[in-house]
This record gives sequence, C-alpha cells and structure tokens, in this order.
Amino acid sequence: MLKYSRVFVLVVFVFLFTMCNQKSKNESEKETILKGSIDITVDETVKPIVDDQVAVFEGTYYDAKIAVTPKSESEVINDLLNQKAKVVITTRDLTKEELQGFEKSKIKPRVTPFAIDAIALISNKSNNDTLIALKSVIDFMQGKADPRIKGLVFDNPNSSTVRYMKELAKVKEIPATGVFSFKTNDEVIKFVSENDGMIGVVGVNWLSQPSAAMAETIKKINILSVKGLNDSKYYSPSQNDLAEVKYPLARDLYIINCQGYSGLGMGFASFIAGEIGQRIVLKSGLLPVRTPGRKLKIRSQIINDKE
Repeated sequence: MLKYSRVFVLVVFVFLFTMCNQKSKNESEKETILKGSIDITVDETVKPIVDDQVAVFEGTYYDAKIAVTPKSESEVINDLLNQKAKVVITTRDLTKEELQGFEKSKIKPRVTPFAIDAIALISNKSNNDTLIALKSVIDFMQGKADPRIKGLVFDNPNSSTVRYMKELAKVKEIPATGVFSFKTNDEVIKFVSENDGMIGVVGVNWLSQPSAAMAETIKKINILSVKGLNDSKYYSPSQNDLAEVKYPLARDLYIINCQGYSGLGMGFASFIAGEIGQRIVLKSGLLPVRTPGRKLKIRSQIINDKE
C-alpha cells in the first residue's frame, strides 16, 4: 500500500511540474518584444507624442497592443516604484534614491532617452507682447508680483511642469495666490485663450499637435519666446532652438522599463529610439535624440520629364 502511495505522489508531482512548465511556456509565448499586450503609464504632458508612437507601432506589429494611461508625474513615478506599472514614460530620469529602491528589489530598470521636449509659456492672443523673461516667471513663482502676469496656470499640482518650475525657482511650494491648476494641458490652453493676462505652462507637444477639438482654441493663444536667466536674446520652443540648446525650458523624455524580461516593453523602447520612432519625434515638433538618416539619390544628369 505504501508503495502505491509513493507512486501516486510521484505521478501527481510529475503532472504538476509538467503543468507549471506548460503554463510558463504559454506565458512566454503570449508576450515577446513584438507580440502581446502591455499597459504603459505616461506623463500627461507628453501624451500626444506617445499616442503617435503607439499608433505606428501597433500598425506595424499587428499582434502588439499597448494601452496608454496618462497620469501626473507624481502618480507615474509612484506607480513605477510600487510596481503597479512596469513601463512608464517620464520627463526625468530616476534619482539615485529611486534606483537604490529598485536594487533592493533586485530590479534593474532600463532607461532609454528618446526625445527632447520643451515646456512652453503661452498667453492670450490679445496680448501683443510675445516675449517674456524667465526671471519674471521665477519671481512670480517666488511670490513676487509682476504687472505683466496676472497669474500662472498649470495642468496639475503634481505634474512634471510644476515640479520643473519649482526646482527652477528653488521653492518647495507654489504661491497660495496667483497660481492656478487644472487637470489637463487642454484645460490650461482653453483657460488662457479666454483670459487675458494669464500665462499658461504646458508641454509644447500639445501645441504642435493639437487634437481636432482644440485646433480653433490654439489659434487664440500666443506661444511666447523666452529669455533665459543668462541670455540677452529670446528663444522659442522650436526644434532649431532646442537643437542649438538655446531654449531655456528644455527637458529630456525617457521610457523606463522594469519588466525584467524581454517583453513588449523592450520592443517598444527599441522602436521609439530607433529609426522610425525618431522620425515620428521629428515630425511631432519635438527634437529626436538621434537625427534620422536621409538617403540621397545622386544622378549623373538631370532628366527632363517633358522630353
């Protein structure tokens, strides 16, 4: 009887082992670098460029499905640290302390820069002055009144634009008066288009690639040229001024992958950092981290099509 019991236990063990192996095999087959589904949490200020990348990626690889969830920067980083999100797109790299936290969990994040973005300052179209000094904005962030600025308008108290401007102004908290916040960049643009004297702070991608619903609203605002703290000239958030490192409110974009295996997150990161992804960045109005190659066809003679 004991002999049969041992045989039974052995058979059950082999069966369970086989089933576990089969399950692992099925899971690995379900997702590869070009196949499967994944959720990506994205900084809301750069969502348009991510949507473009996802559309082309899914259109190229039909078995890949990527769901994009926009959140504030604070929420994006918290989701990543709490392992609620495995792949995120942010406007900053991980800090030393954040990396140490991942090391304790034996996770090595793959951080891939893929574009240079800009924070744009916008005003109502009725304002004929399209120039602004960064010092004026910093002074306002520090609680100092400025006759040219009735108020600063941000998308979200926990957004990357607020964090960026607070660091620039060297303040821990934004002023209690004169600073307003909404939930999205579109809401900021709409508010500024309807209120003279307000200065909006938004991701430039929302201006260079507006949705159909926002196209008319964009026509009612000015994108301001900014004079840096150590500059005598004003520069716009254009690709040229970003490339020449002249615009003072530039920032890098990163895709951070903490999947820990060769999954769709790795494939998508390679895609946006590669030739096609960088062309999408270039077309969006942002600056790619690598200039896409161009093929030139040299002819020995000019052919007249009319002949």
